[in-house]
Amino acid sequence: MLQPTLLWTTRKGGRLKNELDSKLLLRVFDKIRQHGEHVEEAYTLEGVKAYTDFDGYTLYIEDALVKLSYGFHNQYHFDYESSSQLEAFEKKLANIDKDY
Repeated sequence: MLQPTLLWTTRKGGRLKNELDSKLLLRVFDKIRQHGEHVEEAYTLEGVKAYTDFDGYTLYIEDALVKLSYGFHNQYHFDYESSSQLEAFEKKLANIDKDY
């Protein structure tokens, strides 16, 4: 069975564009908050930390190697050093989505 992926590529106007699966992201964020350990303003589940900024408009999901910020109007940004780190991060999120 194929695991859901967080990112996929679409073609718009002749250009390739990465798209984020916002439903998967929000579902995983909620599962981390429901089932994770709450410390200060963040929740952690299976090595993945989830929290929001002070006003709740931007959410953050991160592990030790990848940080994802997701905000207003579905704007997002990933910080990582290699594609293998991003792939491992996506796998962690897919596992949380499947297991909880």
